[in-house]
Amino acid sequence: MKKTVLFLGALIAFSLTAMADEGMWLPSLISQRIGDMQAKGFRLTAEDIYSVNQASLKDAVVLFGGGCTGELVSDEGLLLTNHHCGYSYIQRHSSVEHDYLKDGFWAMNRSQELPNRGLSVSFLERMEDVTDQVLQGYRTGMTESQRDSVVRANTRKLTAAAIKDGKGLTANVEALFYGNQYFLFVFRVFRDVRLVGAPPSSIGKFGGDTDNWMWPRHTGDFSIFRVYADKDNNPADYSPDNVPYHPKKFFKVSRAGVHEGDFTFVYGCPGSTQEYVMSEQVKYVSEVSDPQKIALRTQRLDIQKKYMSQSQAVRIQYSSKNASVSNAWKKWQGEEKGIKKNHTVAEKQAYEKRFRAWAKDTRYEGIVDQLGGIYARRNPVYLAYEYYNETVRTIEILNFASGIQTRLRSGSSRDDLVESFFKDYYQPIDEECFVAMLTSFDKYVPENFKPAYFKEKLESYGSVKAWKDDLYGKTLFTDRAKVAALTADDMEKVLTDPAIELYSAFAQWYSEEIAPDIRETTEALRVANRTYMQGQMEFEKDKTFYPDANLTLRVAYGQVAGYAPYDAAYYYPVSTLKGIIEKDNPDIFDYNIPQVLRDIYAEGGHEDQPVCFLATNHTTGGNSGSPVLNADGNLIGINFDRVWEGTMSDIVYDPEICRNISLDIRYLLFVVEQIGHASYLFDEMVFVD
Repeated sequence: MKKTVLFLGALIAFSLTAMADEGMWLPSLISQRIGDMQAKGFRLTAEDIYSVNQASLKDAVVLFGGGCTGELVSDEGLLLTNHHCGYSYIQRHSSVEHDYLKDGFWAMNRSQELPNRGLSVSFLERMEDVTDQVLQGYRTGMTESQRDSVVRANTRKLTAAAIKDGKGLTANVEALFYGNQYFLFVFRVFRDVRLVGAPPSSIGKFGGDTDNWMWPRHTGDFSIFRVYADKDNNPADYSPDNVPYHPKKFFKVSRAGVHEGDFTFVYGCPGSTQEYVMSEQVKYVSEVSDPQKIALRTQRLDIQKKYMSQSQAVRIQYSSKNASVSNAWKKWQGEEKGIKKNHTVAEKQAYEKRFRAWAKDTRYEGIVDQLGGIYARRNPVYLAYEYYNETVRTIEILNFASGIQTRLRSGSSRDDLVESFFKDYYQPIDEECFVAMLTSFDKYVPENFKPAYFKEKLESYGSVKAWKDDLYGKTLFTDRAKVAALTADDMEKVLTDPAIELYSAFAQWYSEEIAPDIRETTEALRVANRTYMQGQMEFEKDKTFYPDANLTLRVAYGQVAGYAPYDAAYYYPVSTLKGIIEKDNPDIFDYNIPQVLRDIYAEGGHEDQPVCFLATNHTTGGNSGSPVLNADGNLIGINFDRVWEGTMSDIVYDPEICRNISLDIRYLLFVVEQIGHASYLFDEMVFVD
């Protein structure tokens, strides 16, 4: 077994050859890339990027919440991330009287900074290859379940040992390359994170859904927080006695600007990619899954926008929800288009043909066909799950009812759940979505996958609308007072409520009829993909292989560059304030900028104020808020998006068209000073040219 592990490690290292700017590299192994980085302009060392012996750039980067990245820019815990990463927290502090989404928020001193329940940031303490330790005790010939038992037992030991001596430490072991390699990640988690500043949404979300994933982009997508610690600089729950955290490292801020061809690198936590899957999975994504989910979300977005346009209160209530629905909706459109444009399915099929020929008479013979057979079993049932996830599980009253039921059973407080739900709930939207979503479920899910409960109810009511009228007319979960008055003694009443009945029936259907098949095929894919991944590495020993993203810290590097989206067109890599004024339209919500910004522009001298820029860094979800650094490791921007034509980079990276979009740090400084009048924050930053 040890020989196999050593062989795989050597194979992975051997495959690290340069290929365009593709790749999401593990910081602890960045020494294997540092030569290529330096050849492309980087002026620091591998030890500057990642070190466990001294402060390094990794110590200024955090996992923000559960799915974004942030970076520290001062010795006082000042943290930058995207506006859309902080959006839900800004929204929670907002009301009609204090509309921080519309007007922005700026704390003018530490006492005005706002705490955020449930928000944490995680600093990577260290990471290490633990493949040998994780597989210790595994022997060839063991069953897959025996292998899993070995992995779980060894993982528990490793994580327990990693956190025993530190405050706020958490640890996890992640499988890379489908379980061909394992890494231990140890984090220190801080739980007192306060809102310091955010521009109005007309800046932070400028362009809205129309510009989302698009270029040219003119969005001031940033928000500012501060990390707090106890008096000993250790993680602590929120307390008025906590003090600003003093980090091991923070980024210096460069005001020198960017130019086409400049070296850039992104240090962040990319969420999920699937670069090495076979053609059947890509075909399912681009021809079945994406189109179906796009259609479902289009219905929900149209319903939400109709009511949001009619009421300022509803707009505030649903701004965060609408943004959440919209983000993936538009990404899937670009992904579908990019896969087709790049003929990715055909390219993978051609690759698989070559692989089959090479694999003949080896241990990898037949693995491609085996994978194809598993996908053929999996995809129909997985589509039923995706319909369930995008329809029934998006109905707000059902999720709320289930949450209340769970808390009643456990005896835990439900006050916060009741408060947050009714603060941001508008029943007409939920009712209309109920009709649209269940109608689509009935229309597009094959009969053999529909729950018997669903078919019986629909036959009984005669229409989804009649079902909706009855459910919302009878359920107690639309009545705040009735929900607040519930006790454990009311469980029988809760269990017979029509909202709980529907939710529970679908949950049981999923658990008994759908989930077992998904688990079986997912497990089969995991095992087969592990073998296929080994085969690909042996088949293409000179190819660059990097682990798929899994929300762990990575380095992606490239250069500032424009691109040609279609024939006879070229997009320059830097946008300016002039473009904001060109888009400005008071009659369109997404393009109605603050009057103060119009006034500043009218005064002259700011036409060329940089706003955003493009680069070739390989990014994905989770990289939102990541620091974008120059050749000296200084902060020049904040990553927040990719171009629409390149969103297929989660599956296939095209160096000609895949670009990440970043906020130019100079626009952040401009907005803080000119719009927020909070330039006092600059006093704690370190600036370089």
